[in-house]
Amino acid sequence: MSDVVIPAIKQYEEEMIAIRRHLHAHPELSLQEFETSQFVAEKLTEWGYRVTREIGKTGLVGTLSKGHSAKSIGLRADMDALPIQETTGLSYASQHPGKMHACGHDGHTTILLSAARYLASDECRFDGTVHVIFQPAEEAIGGADLMIQDGLFERFPCDAIYALHNRPGLPAGKFGFYAGHFMASADTVKITLQGKGGHGAHPENTVDPLVAAAALIMSLQTIVSRNVTPGETAIVTVGMLHAGVASNVIPETAEMELTVRAMKPEVRELLIRRIHEISELTARSYGARATLQVCESYPVLTNSAQHTADAKALAIEVFGRDAVEDNIIPSTGSEDFSFMLEKRPGCYFLLGNDSPQGQGCSLHNPGYDFNDQIISAGASFFVRLVQRYCC
Repeated sequence: MSDVVIPAIKQYEEEMIAIRRHLHAHPELSLQEFETSQFVAEKLTEWGYRVTREIGKTGLVGTLSKGHSAKSIGLRADMDALPIQETTGLSYASQHPGKMHACGHDGHTTILLSAARYLASDECRFDGTVHVIFQPAEEAIGGADLMIQDGLFERFPCDAIYALHNRPGLPAGKFGFYAGHFMASADTVKITLQGKGGHGAHPENTVDPLVAAAALIMSLQTIVSRNVTPGETAIVTVGMLHAGVASNVIPETAEMELTVRAMKPEVRELLIRRIHEISELTARSYGARATLQVCESYPVLTNSAQHTADAKALAIEVFGRDAVEDNIIPSTGSEDFSFMLEKRPGCYFLLGNDSPQGQGCSLHNPGYDFNDQIISAGASFFVRLVQRYCC
């Protein structure tokens, strides 16, 4: 892997590793990335970028143009951490209790910074404009959508846009590409069942929302098995049920929360519609009333077939055939880069995070750490994407 990394990027690799570890030690949660944003802005300004801050509250964009072409490309990295207590014991472990970079966004930010540094150098040649997009709040709030609402693509036009994510379980430096629907939509549905409370010794005088909730949980499980075409990916999971405070009291209400996931927009619509219908009719059959709130989160992430094919071909050309994994499959996890791909064509791809010792911890695990040895490979590929697109 090291022999195909851009030499100049390899030369300052240790500096970038130090930056990654600094970011790891100072994690900030979604929309609280003030210090991270300031740190990134200072680096980009130092390297000659025009920096625009406070896009999506704590997001920022660095813009650099070379040559005379009107072509433009966007490269995106997420910056936020998770509300997890770190257990790695590393010398650069989180200094903020209850906050941790457990998904590798410190590494993603560093990869894009490393690429940005080389793109700005006199040695690097391309013809067009590159926008390096440092996005907040991927983990919880949908910072990509917030940046779009702040006029991201109107203010910083991008003909194409790319992002990467590290992947534990994939060998370090190995790339993974998938054209089409790659990651699932994710919606939260909150259901309140309104009954009539009373003494548990006289249930005949009540409308028990817990009985309605129990029936509803079972009925909801039929949506995937009986309404979705076999072979399509769909998930309806009831993850929360709250009701009651005592064994001899029938409560007034029961509250449920669901996560709903699909790999196609039309399946997503079907799931939400059937949840509404089944909830309302099941509640009514028990004498209760159901009210629903759908909290739309992330849409299906759909990679452009052409941009994905081009990126995959470039990875093979630069890093060799063995550096690209052919068995990447879609994920029922979600990712808010999907908002950006709804607006502009592009590709979201994977970069292996395993160490030579084997697979490390999974993402969102208190023992997770990003593999510093993939920073230069990721940065080199981002640079090659810019040079190939803006030529």
